[in-house]
Amino acid sequence: MPKHGKKYLEAKNRIDREKLYDPQEALELVKECATAKFDETIEVAVRLGVNPKHADQMVRGTVTLPNGTGKTVRVAVFAKGEKEKEAEEAGADLVGAEDLVARVQEGEINFDVAVATPDMMGAVGRLGKILGPRGLMPNPKSGTVTFEVGKAVREIKAGKIEFRTDKVGNVHAPIGKASFTSAALAENFRALIETLVRARPAAAKGQYLRSVTIASTMGPGVKVNPQRALASQQE
Repeated sequence: MPKHGKKYLEAKNRIDREKLYDPQEALELVKECATAKFDETIEVAVRLGVNPKHADQMVRGTVTLPNGTGKTVRVAVFAKGEKEKEAEEAGADLVGAEDLVARVQEGEINFDVAVATPDMMGAVGRLGKILGPRGLMPNPKSGTVTFEVGKAVREIKAGKIEFRTDKVGNVHAPIGKASFTSAALAENFRALIETLVRARPAAAKGQYLRSVTIASTMGPGVKVNPQRALASQQE
């Protein structure tokens, strides 16, 4: 077992491990415990009452965080003709057609999100073994296979993130940086929870939000009262 540093242990001692905090209180505590020398990412982990082994209980979607993620996102767009120009004007970092496919095949993967027009998916499909394991394969369900490439690029740059349940029904998502104000983080938190609730599968039974935990990159997790997380949508 790796040993935690002094700062982590000090932060951990400030948190009541048995308590379920209100979202606002939890966010403020997480910010206080983010003492690393870099601007730590604030992440939310939600355990959902679903069984992802069943296709009708898979939770997947996107949410545009009102205050962005605080991260500079590099976007690659596979397009040609007018759509290539549209992507460039929207601020895409890499744009190309067959030439970009070839560059990726050669190992050039210096981007965080990939967008493709539907007519390029035949060529992009050849990159499945490269992009798939990295979670970078364009997908219609996440809005990254579209002819509206300009809109897609702008939304991603503005803070649009993708989420999906893992094998045991957990969703992990960033909601900003430790340098964000508590109010900005709270807005992003509410947007994420609201979107997760809207994405609840009809087949899901019982309590949907089983547990909610907020943590910074290097800090301990703070447990949030799921009922208060739900209530935060209306606040």
